[in-house]
Amino acid sequence: MNALLSFASNFALGCYALASVLVLLRLLRGPRAQDRVFALDLLYVHAMLVVMVIGLRYQSDRYFELALLIALFGFVSSSAMAKFILRGEVIE
Repeated sequence: MNALLSFASNFALGCYALASVLVLLRLLRGPRAQDRVFALDLLYVHAMLVVMVIGLRYQSDRYFELALLIALFGFVSSSAMAKFILRGEVIE
């Protein structure tokens, strides 16, 4: 791995870690339920991006498949939580 790519991946992982900590604070302190749902959705996005950066770093395709699964589960859970907030039930 070249030194520039190593530095860029370390920098990206540090930025995602800092952003995840800030989003976690919003998740815990969010005044409304919508803020908490949005923060949880952002945590899924950050997790997906971290997995993709690690996949680039180790040059493995398995990490990209894992990122796709994280994105899929993140979308489904965000949709379920939004429906629960709107209607009070998930399954009709």
